[in-house]
Amino acid sequence: MTTLDPIDRLAPTRRPDLRPVMYQSWRSLLFLHWEIDPAQLRPLVPAGLELDLYQGKAFVGLVPFTMRGVRPAGLPSAPWLSSFHETNVRTYVHKGGRDPGVWFFSLDAANPVAVMLARRLFHLPYHHARMGLIREAQGVIRYTSRRRWPGPRPAGCDIRGRPTGTPGPATVGSLEHFLLERYLLYCTSRGRLHRGQVHHRPYPAQTAELLSLEENLLAAAGLDGVSGPALAHFAGGVDVEIFKVYQVAEL
Repeated sequence: MTTLDPIDRLAPTRRPDLRPVMYQSWRSLLFLHWEIDPAQLRPLVPAGLELDLYQGKAFVGLVPFTMRGVRPAGLPSAPWLSSFHETNVRTYVHKGGRDPGVWFFSLDAANPVAVMLARRLFHLPYHHARMGLIREAQGVIRYTSRRRWPGPRPAGCDIRGRPTGTPGPATVGSLEHFLLERYLLYCTSRGRLHRGQVHHRPYPAQTAELLSLEENLLAAAGLDGVSGPALAHFAGGVDVEIFKVYQVAEL
């Protein structure tokens, strides 16, 4: 918290005194962000939340990555369920000047069982997609996704990017920290607003070069008119604890 930013952005990074309900490892994360007019974004976010802005600017993100070791607490991982690719479309919100977090417009994943469980247990807009992650020469990573169900469709992406910078934690107060270091998420179900939390060490973040991009996931989420060069970051990976989602308000 600073005089320029009254929101406490460090509190959500601290591990809650709770038992995790799930463990995951997130690997090869490519963060792409675009600035967007807050007036365009506002109708797409529930009234119980406020847009989280950085120096008056709103952002939307497209984040492809791969999951490893996904398992409920107390159970071993299962090869057919525990490893799959994911891509999410997101923006950033807070509630009453507190608890800055993520609002997901969509999350596409390559495992249909995980999609059904996430929609049911975490109230998140998951979609099943055919996805791939290919490591090419000279450190280039290609991410592909084509949504299968449910709609809207078409919705997918074909992205090629390459890490370029030196990995390290983002500086508190920087735009990089604002965009990447998010530990709270919001979702809705049956007229109620819910909040969940994750915990992991700070991302080993580095700059990245976006080599090519074809996508219509943003348009499928109602985010038309997003254009211009993307701000790109990469993180090799973190091990993550997932905590229970709680109701925080009626809508």
